[in-house]
Amino acid sequence: MSLTFYFLCHGETIHSREGRYCGALESELTPEAQEMVNAFVLAYQSIPWETIYISPMRHTLATAKPLADAVGVQMQFRSGLKEMDFGVFEDKSYEWVKEHHSENYGNWMTNPAWNSPKKGETSVEVASRSMLVISEIRSKYKNGNVLVVSHKTTIQIMLCSFLGIDLGRYRDRLDILAGSVSQVKFGIHGPLLQKLSDRSYLGSESELQTGT
Repeated sequence: MSLTFYFLCHGETIHSREGRYCGALESELTPEAQEMVNAFVLAYQSIPWETIYISPMRHTLATAKPLADAVGVQMQFRSGLKEMDFGVFEDKSYEWVKEHHSENYGNWMTNPAWNSPKKGETSVEVASRSMLVISEIRSKYKNGNVLVVSHKTTIQIMLCSFLGIDLGRYRDRLDILAGSVSQVKFGIHGPLLQKLSDRSYLGSESELQTGT
């Protein structure tokens, strides 16, 4: 037996559709994302879930709750699973940030492990808090299936931590789509990545965006 994590990235939000940073802010799912949630429930409700851990944000709750209700599993809210705090970039468009915070943006893009958006977080800081949640889960559950509902950047960083990938290169090594599932099995040899950013449960290729 082994412990398998299913990392579900929340569905597309209004912020991601509009190309704006949203980490510490609340956002709403788009109508298309609501359809994705329904498809996820149909595809994954037959799995015997041990527990469901989620980031305590409105859009992650909207993504996770339908499955939790369908399978009768109580959700566990953990702040460590929140999205990266984008600091002064929050709610601003990507293009606006490039123009008005060019030096800060450039440093962050070059090495986000040690450079953060002003008043925001580095990827090392995100890894520290999110991996504490993973350690908690692994201490409580030795076998079975665990659903973790989180955010694009946080999932990228957690997967890099599992796989020994430089945290400053998370953007360059792993892409996570909105509404996608990444699957990691923990066995005697450690973490094994079984699925990355999978949306096959949607049937045909989705038009949902890749944002946070």
